[in-house]
Amino acid sequence: MEAPEFKDFAKSMVDYIAEYLENIRDRRVLPEVKPGYLKPLIPDTAPEKPENWQDVMQDIERVIMPGVTHWHSPKFHAYFPTANSYPAIVADMLSGAIACIGFTWIASPACTELEVAMMDWLGKMIDLPSEFLACSGGKGGGVIQGTASESTLVALLGAKAKKVKEVQAQHPDWDEHTIIGKLVGYCSDQAHSSVERAGLLGGVKLRSVPSEKSRLRGEALEKAIEQDLEDGLIPFYAVVTLGTTNSCAFDRLDECGPVGNKHKVWIHVDAAYAGSAFICPEYRHLMKGIEAADSFNFNPHKWMLVNFDCSAMWLKDPSWVVNAFNVDPLYLKHDMQGSAPDYRHWQIPLGRRFRALKLWFVLRLYGVENLQAHIRRHCNFATQFGEQCVADKRFELAAEVNMGLVCFRLKGSNERNEALLKRINGRGNIHMVPAKIQDVYFLRMAVCSRFTQSEDMVYSWKEVAAAADEMDAEQ
Repeated sequence: MEAPEFKDFAKSMVDYIAEYLENIRDRRVLPEVKPGYLKPLIPDTAPEKPENWQDVMQDIERVIMPGVTHWHSPKFHAYFPTANSYPAIVADMLSGAIACIGFTWIASPACTELEVAMMDWLGKMIDLPSEFLACSGGKGGGVIQGTASESTLVALLGAKAKKVKEVQAQHPDWDEHTIIGKLVGYCSDQAHSSVERAGLLGGVKLRSVPSEKSRLRGEALEKAIEQDLEDGLIPFYAVVTLGTTNSCAFDRLDECGPVGNKHKVWIHVDAAYAGSAFICPEYRHLMKGIEAADSFNFNPHKWMLVNFDCSAMWLKDPSWVVNAFNVDPLYLKHDMQGSAPDYRHWQIPLGRRFRALKLWFVLRLYGVENLQAHIRRHCNFATQFGEQCVADKRFELAAEVNMGLVCFRLKGSNERNEALLKRINGRGNIHMVPAKIQDVYFLRMAVCSRFTQSEDMVYSWKEVAAAADEMDAEQ
């Protein structure tokens, strides 16, 4: 394919994308296909001769769209949002065209330097303490990871390296294997499963600490740490979640942070979903105590209109991560080492895309005010849905309405609510997923689409109520 044909193909695809997104509300949100649907729709082998791009375009609707769950539909309420905007899509096009692998500064200086600048822009937008920002002139700085799961693991590995070094200084006769066998980390029983997975991948023990009203409290964390110290273990790492997956609850960072500092435990803050809301001053009280954290992460690719993948992570002292990951073969060395970050030392993979372009385009073409308005709209829609729920005497809220999430259920048994969700998703008009806290099963309604309007909340509630009506009629 040469440039003239590429231009026609790309223009056709841009038209298709705009048409798809602007009319996404009209599509059934959940596909009706069964596993294996796609195989009969395409040949068994790749074509020997090139095909026309027009044929590829035609096959999108025939082959792909029947099996797509439409995450950006206003009728999609599962999980948490995954962000999407036209500026981010265009930035991804440019990233794909430049196609650099930004593992070192010299590999593409703009890739590294724009990322440093964008992480400072973003940090200032949420009022992060200056120690986290590269522009402060201190040790701190930010990096774009692929996911919050990667950030949790990177922070854990940095904390592990730091603690091993500390203990070796105190006990020169202990080998590294002995020390690692004693390390123990902490998280709330409401923390995301990726925290447990980070422990498995990092080869260390992680303790789940009981939460109080779905929040990790300082007293519970301190009790767990002191018990482990008595048992001869070495506390080294704790994850504080701001906006849990189950119910968007907020651990008490202002309590847990000082406990971690007191016991020299690395505090990592996971604000994957809710962190975007901190661009709005009225939500920043929820990150009270952030000055006690060692690392902080949230996902602009969830709620801030920056397409996946773009997970923002800041570290007060990146040297612990950099030193833990530093493998420096001759072919990756360059004359400017030390004068700018080589981000390969800040992450699990070596390769990395030019992801800062997405942040740069979105922040410039929306501006902070419009991004704040987007967050506030979603929070208001969740409040609206919650009010509709409370107005129906058959239903109750399973948790406080937080951010853009409503946790609700039919009054009665878990089985009844499981049947309700199955019926709602079976109707295919809206899509939700469940959660369970202390053996109470409930439904989650997350506001996910940037196209959502007030009428969509009315529509979605009518779908829930209609499914409940059907169940009542059958009893």
